[in-house]
This record gives sequence, C-alpha cells and structure tokens, in this order.
Amino acid sequence: MSRIGRMPIAIPAGVTVDIAENNKVTITGPKGTLERVLPAEMEIKKDGEEIIVSRPNDLKKMKSLHGLTRTLINNMVVGVTEGYQKVLEINGVGYRGQKQGNKLILSLGYSHPVEMEDPEGITVEMDGQNKIIIKGIDKEKVGQYAAEIRTKRAPEPYKGKGIKYEDEVIRRKVGKTGKK
Repeated sequence: MSRIGRMPIAIPAGVTVDIAENNKVTITGPKGTLERVLPAEMEIKKDGEEIIVSRPNDLKKMKSLHGLTRTLINNMVVGVTEGYQKVLEINGVGYRGQKQGNKLILSLGYSHPVEMEDPEGITVEMDGQNKIIIKGIDKEKVGQYAAEIRTKRAPEPYKGKGIKYEDEVIRRKVGKTGKK
C-alpha cells in the first residue's frame, strides 16, 4: 500500500472541493481556484472534512499513480490556502535584475538585457537588485518559471556567478594552478 497515497487530505476551513466526473477536481480557497483532471483509474472521495484517494488494484502502475494523485491534490489545497514561493539569488559583479510592469529585466553579462514576461497567475517581486521572489498558487508553475529564470545564467562552479536558488549549494572547483 502506498504510504503517501493512504493518508487522507484534510480540507482547511474556507476551502471548497468539487469532484466532477472523470476525476476533474476543482479546489477554491482564499487565494484563488485551481482545477486539474487527475488519473481516471483512481477513486477520489470527499469524506466530511477530508479527501481520500484509493486505487482499484495493486498493479505497479496503479501503485505509482496512487501516491502521485494524492500529492497533486494536497499541493492544490496548500496552494489555495498558503500559496507557494521560490527565491532566486543573482550572484556576480554587475549582474542585477529589475522589474518593469509585468516584465523582469535581467543584466547577466550578455551584450543585451534578458527580458522575461511573467506568466499569468504568478507574481514576481524584486528584493533589492539581486533577489527574485516568485509567488503563486500553482506549485508546478512557480517551480517551472523559477527554473526558466535560472537557466538564463546557471551558476558556474569556479566563482559561483549566476542565478541560483536561495537554498542551493554550488559545488565549487579549484581553478588552474601555475607551473613550478
């Protein structure tokens, strides 16, 4: 039995859950509404103030979908109540970012500034010139946009210059040494 899939999902106060046919789950909370079509094989039931996900049989595919389905629903519930946020840091001399309307403009040592449009449902804030805070209710979109920003200049191992996640540790390498 999937240890994660077995756990019931508590529905906090102020959150409404609607389960339609074909496992289309709509969750509305104080921060907004999320909807997602989940695997049709899973059985999703609302039982009072909690959601229970159960699987039809013990095939390997069903076992893997069981935990996934439960986690996706839980991420939606957390998203509409608390929301998600990722923090990126820009390291390097002359590397900086700024916000203009719904555009993020990054100076990353290229011959041109890198402009990125905020996707809908996601807000981007700058804390100073080298801290980017990405907020939203959809965990997948927040993580994806953070990854896209990071790829514009991923951190390099010698000086640590580039865009990194706040909690990311960059494995540093020793540079060249001269002949003796």
